[in-house]
Amino acid sequence: MSIAQRKFFTEVAALADTNVIVTTTTGKTYSGILIGINPDTLSLCLAEAKDEKRQTLHRVFLNGNVVAQILSVEKPFDLKALADRLEKVFPTMVKLYEDNGFIWVMNKVKVTEKGVVDGSGPAADRVQRVYEHFMSEIKG
Repeated sequence: MSIAQRKFFTEVAALADTNVIVTTTTGKTYSGILIGINPDTLSLCLAEAKDEKRQTLHRVFLNGNVVAQILSVEKPFDLKALADRLEKVFPTMVKLYEDNGFIWVMNKVKVTEKGVVDGSGPAADRVQRVYEHFMSEIKG
């Protein structure tokens, strides 16, 4: 798989659990939470989707062959901005793994868009506080 293909699939996978609008090749439009993606076929599953008539559908499964476009409604999480913020608190101890969706701090604390997911102790507590302050600023 080429780097470009890997980046494409990373971007599509990043849409999971976010609000999207999907247009089909037949002209139908659905908006909802993207909860499942088959990366091989780009088949999708939307939760609590609304169709053009604003009718709510609990689940919509779309075959990748009929998906014309996927529009992201939410701005994606800026992992690089969080890494930059952490770098100010932990100079030279922050490694960003953007393609994998996480940041390593001090080679022992793993941070994602959900907060600290691996690590404990005072360093992990400090990283979590930086994360929470960052999130409060984003939500403004």
